Amino acid sequence: MTSPKLPDPDSLLPLPTAAFHILMALAAADRHGYGIIQDVAAHSNNQLRLGAATLYRSLQRMLEQGLIAETGDRPTPEFDDERRRYYRITRYGESVARAEARRLTELVRLARVSGFAPGKA
Repeated sequence: MTSPKLPDPDSLLPLPTAAFHILMALAAADRHGYGIIQDVAAHSNNQLRLGAATLYRSLQRMLEQGLIAETGDRPTPEFDDERRRYYRITRYGESVARAEARRLTELVRLARVSGFAPGKA
């Protein structure tokens, strides 16, 4: 059985801010929704606080795009709530996140050349 051909990662760029942060949160570990919200807030110094509606809308779109997958792996029952769904980044999701990071790096380089960002071009 062959898997469907996924589009070129660059075709999904630019990624929505929430999606990029969700991918970064899942790069570190599989997480459930509230864990993703906490990780994004912590790693953005509370500059980005995902609401439940934004999170779950983003997760649904990312599942459909093949960026993430729901995982059946769960913590031991005493540390888990059976209602939680856990998510994992896919290889394709990693490729898209890397492509977005390259795009953002180039954007910062151009901003430096233009004098809009500090640092060397």
